[in-house]
Amino acid sequence: MGTPVRFMKPRHSISAGFLVEILVFLLFCRHVYTHCKISRCNSEYLAATQDVHSPITNAAYCTALRSYSRCTRRTARTCRGNLAYHSAVYGIEDLMIQNNCSREGPTSPPWPPAPEPNKQSFESLDICDYKKSYAHKHGRPPAYQHCATFGDPHVRTFSDEFHTCRVEGSWPLLDNHYLFVQATSHPVAEGSNATAIGKLSIIFKDVKECIDQKVYQAEIDNLPAAFVDGSMNGGERPGGNSLAIHELYPGRHVEIRAAYIGTTIAVHQAGKQLSFSIWAAEEVAFSFTEEQDLQLCVGGCPPSQRISRSACCHSGADPAAEKARRLCRGKLPAEDVYFQSCVFDVVTSGDANFSLAAHDAFEDAKTFQTDFRKLHIFQTDAASSPSGSPLLLLLPVAISGLPSHLYTSLFTGYWAVCASLWYK
Repeated sequence: MGTPVRFMKPRHSISAGFLVEILVFLLFCRHVYTHCKISRCNSEYLAATQDVHSPITNAAYCTALRSYSRCTRRTARTCRGNLAYHSAVYGIEDLMIQNNCSREGPTSPPWPPAPEPNKQSFESLDICDYKKSYAHKHGRPPAYQHCATFGDPHVRTFSDEFHTCRVEGSWPLLDNHYLFVQATSHPVAEGSNATAIGKLSIIFKDVKECIDQKVYQAEIDNLPAAFVDGSMNGGERPGGNSLAIHELYPGRHVEIRAAYIGTTIAVHQAGKQLSFSIWAAEEVAFSFTEEQDLQLCVGGCPPSQRISRSACCHSGADPAAEKARRLCRGKLPAEDVYFQSCVFDVVTSGDANFSLAAHDAFEDAKTFQTDFRKLHIFQTDAASSPSGSPLLLLLPVAISGLPSHLYTSLFTGYWAVCASLWYK
């Protein structure tokens, strides 16, 4: 709707009939056509008359009315049929007659036209820059979610649940409107229930204005720095560079940045297994239908596929387990789920290189997870929710008044006690 106008007149009162007529017109005016600039004319008039309060300013008032009339004439062609526009035109004519304003005379200089948006810049930069477009639309930065899978595989879901899975074969990590990620696992050793990721397939779905569909595939000892078509970005579309691959450590660490959906993906190889981490805009992470319900990053491993990490490493007298614990303590700062996973992987695989997988996953979490309190997850068993110990339940109350830099020390000390009991 056009902006309602309060016609200001210094000398004479406006007739009640005219006010009623204006009110009726505006009440029935439900919208302003896209290209009609009557709202701009109204704003200019109100700004020009806001200081007109006495008879000696009649000349200034007439100048404002003539400028108002000139503005309406300039937008007449695009405002045909617009009731707010016609109300303004009749109101201007009536006020000019009442104030004896001549049609010829000085007018106020028009406001400079609003700059036209750079269409190329808007389409290729704003639409394909999720963070910027979201902030422009909502007035705040977007929320993000973190998911990771590594080692056996262990899965950290978007909701910060942590599972160790025996999923063998191909399973979807993500399946939404923008991304499809599939991990293919194989047994880490003959006769073992433990598995590790040997292949990752990532599909970045076609997004108009931004990217062509792109597919990335990684396998053990083949971590390419390009998509399967040989390209390293999103293609020839205006926002093609909003999707790009960066090789951080050749053969070991590749990062794929998808600015158009506010997402960063890290792919690592450690030993003979791959790992996957993602930092995705919440709106993107949860953009899926009911049919796309099987996603390890969303729901975690199916209950029938979860295994306990403590099964292999419970006895403190096991030399292999104790060696694995010493190795993992050197890689990780706290005995949290990353530490448990590290011990489990080294013991079940017999490969010390698997400790690098937990280390890489934790480093990704440090990079991606902006909420420090969510960095560490403490559980007594991978197949359960966080421990229900009464002491642990009281812990948030006890630390609620502490500065944030003390959280790690307190959690580490608490878990050291629990871990010493768990591993005995």
